[in-house]
Order: sequence, then structure tokens, then C-alpha cells
Amino acid sequence: MAVEYYPSITQCAIVAAAFKILLFPAYKSTDFEVHRNWLAITNSLPLWDWYYEHTSEWTLDYPPFFAYFEWVMSKAAALVDPAMLRVRNLNYASWETVYFQRSTVLATEVFLVFALQKFVDSCHGPAKRAAQAVAISILLSPGLLIIDHIHFQYNGFLYGILVYSLVLAKKKSTLLASGLVFAVLLCMKHIYAYLAPAYIVFLLRAYCLSPKSIFKIQWLNCVKLASGIGAILGVAFGPFALKNQLPQILNRLFPFSRGLCHAYWAPNIWAMYSFTDRVLIYVAPRFGWHVKTEALTSVTRGLVGDTAFAVLPDVSPRTCFILTIVFQALPLLQLFSSPTWDNFIGAVTLCGYASFLFGWHVHEKAVLLVIIPFSLLALKNRRYLSAFRPLAVAGHVSLFPLLFTPAEFPIKTVYTIFWLVLFLLAFDRLAPASARARFFLFDRFSTLYIAVSIPLIVYCSLLHQLVFGARYEFLPLMFTSSYSAIGVVGSWVGFLVVYFTS
Repeated sequence: MAVEYYPSITQCAIVAAAFKILLFPAYKSTDFEVHRNWLAITNSLPLWDWYYEHTSEWTLDYPPFFAYFEWVMSKAAALVDPAMLRVRNLNYASWETVYFQRSTVLATEVFLVFALQKFVDSCHGPAKRAAQAVAISILLSPGLLIIDHIHFQYNGFLYGILVYSLVLAKKKSTLLASGLVFAVLLCMKHIYAYLAPAYIVFLLRAYCLSPKSIFKIQWLNCVKLASGIGAILGVAFGPFALKNQLPQILNRLFPFSRGLCHAYWAPNIWAMYSFTDRVLIYVAPRFGWHVKTEALTSVTRGLVGDTAFAVLPDVSPRTCFILTIVFQALPLLQLFSSPTWDNFIGAVTLCGYASFLFGWHVHEKAVLLVIIPFSLLALKNRRYLSAFRPLAVAGHVSLFPLLFTPAEFPIKTVYTIFWLVLFLLAFDRLAPASARARFFLFDRFSTLYIAVSIPLIVYCSLLHQLVFGARYEFLPLMFTSSYSAIGVVGSWVGFLVVYFTS
């Protein structure tokens, strides 16, 4: 007899949806206009013009399946307010348009609810209660609330596809389906390519090679996987390939002209590197170090093409690529050696970490690439939870600069603090003890890190403006991203140790 735990995921989803509806009139970023414009492009123009249209600066730069997704939604949009579908109606935001687009985010998030329920159903015994808590924590994530339901994007829907793919990878009988679902996801949003190395190694080892010997190839499985992925790519990109438009699509998907850092916001290695460079500007004259004067005016390092540093060496896209590949390769060796589901989720998480920490022009929103897959393992035991805690705090706090208007300040702070207190306490009760010893110093780091986050939030959100007014406006961003980077890097190091010693 199946044991039911309360509240159920569906019940939480209904309550959460009611709360999110109240946020429909809240602040919306330029991403709202981005998606309105994509509705207009896909509805008003022929397929062959989608990736060439440039009336708005927010051109279509997602893969074809997402463009098809926008096209489907545009059919419903036409019934609500046809004016939103005019390409030249830039920054159009009637109340009908706002409520329609907000509603589509809420409606498509239902797939995340479905995927999380599948995850819970795939667990048994005591692990099921832990899975229920993890699933609800993802559903109620401050990250999804801030990014999707206020700032505006469709991450809940897309991460639902990812979670479903990861759940399918649990069983040998659904390994093929897992790979094909992930291929669909890649054709929806190319940022998930950062996780692809883990999928490639896992499917190669667990599906394409014999479990008895890595030197024995299961050819039928290889053919099914290759033909399935080929068919998906063909449906997505085939029509554009026939028109010789693939170079144009790739140019839209990968604009390498952007700078190294995204406005100091992404809490990664380069945020720490940028912070160090700013400090060295004041230290360098005492030691006679050269300071590049042309870099002194670069305060956010997030402008297009702006990657100059005043004291430290500049960083190239090639350097970012090499570092990302190196640090992704480490967990992949472990995964190839032992292709279990836990190792697969761990490798997916560490691939997300590497791309987030060392990637070129990483957006702060990409931290969800790490938080969500890691959540599925967070309650495996207390060692995993110790590594997860700093990430949960740092990752969500780093998103605060996305909402800079006074009206949203109490929402983002109160909701995030409530979520952290509720779920970290619940996780602490549910996580079983580990057979291996925990790291005393790492546990203390985690506690101290969480304690410091509260005064930091107060200073960056309130006190800085009271003390300095409009001066030094880059400081709150720099402090937030640098502090958050310490947590993410600390969490990454802790999880690497746990991953390789479990």
C-alpha cells in the first residue's frame, strides 16, 4: 500500500499558483518584452524570417523548439490581444498582455509539478518522504519565483523537462527515453548543453556499452539512440538547414562578443577575480605594479565586449572553455567507472558547477543549473546536505539584484528567508547520517556563511543607499556577487570531496 505524505505536491502547487497570481502586476524585466517580441515574430512572420528579424534589439536567440513553443502560445495570444503580436509594437504591455504572458508561465509550470511527482513516485521506503520534501522545495523555490514569476522567464517548464529526463534515467528500461527527452530540452534552450557531457558519458556507459564489459558494444541500442536524437535534431533544425540558415541560427545562439562577466551578478570565479582586481587597483601603486588606466572606468565588467582588467591579466573565451572542460572531466571519469544514478546526478551537478564557475559571460540565473539537480541528491546523507547548504543560500541571494525596485524588496527577502529556514531545517531532520565522517570545518563554514548573509542583504538592499545615495552604485552588486561566489565555490569544493569519497 502506497504511503501518502502531506501536503502533497499538487496541494502545494495550487497554493503557490494562487500566490503567484497576486504577483501578476509586479515588476517585470526586459525579458517580458523579449518574449512578447518572440510571440510577435513567430506569429506574424514566415518561418524563414524568424532568425533574421531584428526590428527589436531582443532578437530570437533560442533554439527552434522554443520558437515553435512561442508560435503555439501566439495562437492563444491572438484571442486575448492581437496588438501584442505586431512586430513593430515595441514595449507593448497592455494589462491583457501582462496577464496572458504571466498566465503562460504558470500554466507551463504544470510540467514541473508532473516531473516532481514522477521523482517522488520513483522513490520507495524512507527515501520517499525525503523526496517529497525535495520536490516541494524545488516547486516553491525562491529562484523560480524571482526569475519566472516576477523577473519573467519559463524556467519552471524547462527544468520540469530536465527533472523528468533525470528521473527516466533511474531505470534501465527508460534510459533511451531519458536521452531523447534531454535532446528535446537542448532544442528548447541551449544552456543545457553545459550538462550534456554527463549525459553522453552516462548513456555511453550504461546504455551503449555492455554492463559486463566496456569493450562490448550494444549496437542496437546505439542505433536507437542515434536515430532518435537524429530525428529530434532533424525536426528542430532540418527546415532551417534546407534553407542554409544554420550559420545564422548558430550566430544568434552563441554571441561571443559579450564580456567575461555579466554585470558582476553571477557568483562565480570571475566575480571573485573582478573583485580582486578592484582591490588591487588601490594596492598596486604601493608595490609599483602597472595599472591599465583604460580599464579603470569599467566598474561592472558586464558591458558588451568589456573584459578589461586594471591589474590582473585579461581572460579569454578560450581560457574559460579549457577550465570548464577540465573541471567537467573530473567527475565524468568517476561516472564512467561507476555509472550509477547517484553518480549520474552528481556528474550533472558538477558539470553545472564547472560551467557556472568558469564559463564565459555567465548569467546569474544559471545557478539553477546547479541548485535543481543537486537538490535531488541533497538528502542522500548529511555530508551531501553540508555541501548543499551554502549553495542554497548563495545561489538564491545572488538573484536579489534582479529585483531592484522597492516594492519587490519585502517579497524577495521575506520569501527567500522563509524558504531557507523552512527547508534547511526540514532537510536537517530528514537527511540520514553518513557512514563516513563529516567535515567539522566545513560544517562551521556553512553555519557562519548563512549567519553573515542576513546583514549583507540588509546593507546591500537598504543601508548602502541611505549612506551613499547614488554614489558607488556598483558596490552592492560587487559585494553580493563576491560573497555569493564564496558560498558557491565552497559548496563546489565540498561536493567534489563528497562525490569522490562516497
